[in-house]
Amino acid sequence: MMNVQLSDYQNHDATGLAECVARGEVTPDELLDAALAGVAAVNGRLNAVVATFEEEARRFIRDELGDGPFRGVPFLLKDLTAHYGGQPTGAGWPPRARIKPAADAELVRRFKKAGVVIFGKTSVPELAMDWTTRSRIHGVTNNPWDPSRTAGTSSGGTAVSVAAGIVPMAHGNDGGGSIRVPSSVCGVFGLKPSRGRNPVAPSGSTWQGMLVEHVLSRSVRDSAAMLDATHGHHRGQFYNNPPGGNFASEVGRDPGRLRIAVSTRAPYGAPTHPDCIKAVEQTVRLLESLGHICEPFDIDLPADGWSAFETFILAEYATDMRLEERVLGRRLTADDFEPLLWDMIEAGNRISAVEVNVATTRLHAVAAAVTATFDRYDVFLSPTLAQPPLPHDAFPQATSMRGHYEFYLSWMPYTHIFNVNGSPAMSVPLVWNEAGLPIGVQFAAAPAEEGLLYRLASQLEIASPWKNRRPPVSIA
Repeated sequence: MMNVQLSDYQNHDATGLAECVARGEVTPDELLDAALAGVAAVNGRLNAVVATFEEEARRFIRDELGDGPFRGVPFLLKDLTAHYGGQPTGAGWPPRARIKPAADAELVRRFKKAGVVIFGKTSVPELAMDWTTRSRIHGVTNNPWDPSRTAGTSSGGTAVSVAAGIVPMAHGNDGGGSIRVPSSVCGVFGLKPSRGRNPVAPSGSTWQGMLVEHVLSRSVRDSAAMLDATHGHHRGQFYNNPPGGNFASEVGRDPGRLRIAVSTRAPYGAPTHPDCIKAVEQTVRLLESLGHICEPFDIDLPADGWSAFETFILAEYATDMRLEERVLGRRLTADDFEPLLWDMIEAGNRISAVEVNVATTRLHAVAAAVTATFDRYDVFLSPTLAQPPLPHDAFPQATSMRGHYEFYLSWMPYTHIFNVNGSPAMSVPLVWNEAGLPIGVQFAAAPAEEGLLYRLASQLEIASPWKNRRPPVSIA
């Protein structure tokens, strides 16, 4: 692979690239050359990478590169929480554009120990408060399967970068679906770990543990090996390190005959598009051919669960901005935000502590209902999304706060319940519709059961491989 061709580079997952480095077939600098060439080749059409820092990446290769499992593999950070010392974490938000954290977040330190070469940041919605990846600073991020369509939220730039071949794996996080949603619409693999599995960047308890950190990848084995490299106790964290580990060893293991609950009824009543239902039905046929038992089952959720989630998240948005004021050293005003975002923050400021605690108690009831599913079933299967990848113009540019959340439920109702209960959940790219667009399916398991999901995902990856699917816009 010397003088790396982009087609050769794109044909390897992160594990494969690290093996090439270990065999002396390619150097980390040459892989970085390929990744930067990939950015140059497609980012003009996709708008997924919002910052690169080549000089810092070359310095890291020269001075700090260790012998972790992904030694020398190019890697991107989502431009939201994972601070890289000396580089801005912009969050698609003008006031943050010039703020440079002094030190790496704990998660970034662990990424570096794993051997990846971090060279840039990927796009996010402004403050991750939109349901598609767009911001005033960076504009709209386009889907490589059809650039007129959404990249999802909020790890959209990461999903696009992986799908288009710029990198084989990159950082994402998930507070209500933000790993799984863009994985679904971009046709990549995305697993949200259990609450507390990975250190949360930069603070130790973002959204009371609902927001979790990991990666999006093209292969199952990359996701598992990176979770091995990053999980574990972190003293700065409130929710910490559920039992389990050695996830890479689960890849390729027989999952056994699983009992799988199947649902295409969206939580809180949103209609589900026929393509998304068909994707689940096709997946059920595949699972049954592999010997698994699939049974219809809908989780009976508390009627006030969604309103409790809205209350909780609005209060968290307001809390996040109160903490931002400390970083910026000034009060934030309406001039700092799009009108809808300011309305949401102000709504959060009006919620009392008692109302937040009541909402949290009701979310505990949601968590109990979701977790009880795994007393009867090993795995829960549903669509990842209620609709196929939507056109950009389907996302309203301005709406009321009520309309904003109604749109959420029409688009991504299936994912947030597993943030609430803390289960691992994954979107698996098994199905493409007649228009050639990826339709992800979601699997969830009991808290701390990532190993079971990795066993099942690797079985599905062999039975219905997605490795060689390439979107119309890709680096080679």
